Amino acid sequence: MLDRRITSLLSVLLCVSLASVSAFVEELDDSFMETRGADDIWLIKFYAPWCTFCKQLDPVWHQIGSELKSLGSPVNVGKSDATASTGLAKEFRVRGYPAILMLKKDVKYNYSGPRTKDGIMDFAHRVGGPLVRSLRSLELFQHAMTRHDVMFVYVGATSQLKGNYTSAAEELIVHTYFFSATRDVLPKAISLPSLPAVVVLKDGTYFTYDEEHDGDLKMWINRERFPNYFKIDSYTLYAMGESGKLVMLALVEEKNLCDESLRYKGLVEKVAAEHRETYSRNFYFGFMEGSDYINGLVMGEVIVPSFIVVNLSNDGYFLPPGAVETEHHLLDFLNGVLDGSIQCQGGNGVVQRIGRFVYDTKVTLTPVFSQAPLLGCFLVGFPLAIAAVFCYLCCKARPKIGDDDDEDGVALLAPSLQRRKESANKKTD
Repeated sequence: MLDRRITSLLSVLLCVSLASVSAFVEELDDSFMETRGADDIWLIKFYAPWCTFCKQLDPVWHQIGSELKSLGSPVNVGKSDATASTGLAKEFRVRGYPAILMLKKDVKYNYSGPRTKDGIMDFAHRVGGPLVRSLRSLELFQHAMTRHDVMFVYVGATSQLKGNYTSAAEELIVHTYFFSATRDVLPKAISLPSLPAVVVLKDGTYFTYDEEHDGDLKMWINRERFPNYFKIDSYTLYAMGESGKLVMLALVEEKNLCDESLRYKGLVEKVAAEHRETYSRNFYFGFMEGSDYINGLVMGEVIVPSFIVVNLSNDGYFLPPGAVETEHHLLDFLNGVLDGSIQCQGGNGVVQRIGRFVYDTKVTLTPVFSQAPLLGCFLVGFPLAIAAVFCYLCCKARPKIGDDDDEDGVALLAPSLQRRKESANKKTD
């Protein structure tokens, strides 16, 4: 009897807990755009009831709603069934599930990072807060430096450069933070020859934007928003495609790195640090644990550890022509990529896309066939059967040319022939 009471009490507490957490996430429908407040900020997850990834994200989403509420954040958290509220999904241009977007003063921001609590919370704080955060003291500046691997800072009074900086922030706030400061709050290590200026702090140093040398400010920020060398995952690597830079990767094991993997990582890190002035405009450097993402890119099994240069703007890649044993070998590899002596492989042409589709299908279905052969046969056979039936019906529905058609054809041609004869007779006369 006591055990039953305890079980019942725990069930009630669990239900109350779930209900209280769910209260911080509002279900949204097609009326949302008309009923929301003009200044409201919303973080919205679009889902489909059948989507497995959406179901996995659901408890994380409720935790995010609860935590943002407890922190006093101005960001409201909602979710919407895109298969039921199709109008709202169309308004936000939802293409896949789960889709995470933020609405702030009629501007829609798309989240493309990892579906983790920390990643989404950082996105909510970054986009939901001020577009450009003001650092009014040296202590605030130093605190920001400890929290961010990459910092963009505008220094100076109102100017055209500040307008361009704010304009760039409106678009790129989804990726990085933007700050402003006055000269007197800068650390002594940062020396600026003139004002106004835009500075990026990363990799233990800083660089000043030069319009003549660096070109468009927004493009420069997009290029420089990653550290020069760091651990890269599939989400980050995909995002790097927008920067226009190539990515020099050391592919290593996910756990228990061997001595060779440690040597590969160290070699890439050394080149990134010591030859930054030579290669930073063209390359990012880093290491990636595991090779699943790269396997899909090259459509094959990549040996780990290994080196590869990736061009995410066109899904191309470069492989060393020989063994890379020394720093000199790695520099020759990078120079070969830049001067074109090492050929780019892959790409996003029609043939390559078909090849990747076939490879991805093979990788997906191979485990299914090995563990459940009948299910694998059904998954392959059912679409083929549907395609065969469709082709059969199309062929059967094609009109046949019969006697009636011939008669109609003659009837249609007869007036034309008669006119030709009359024209010939007139010419003879």
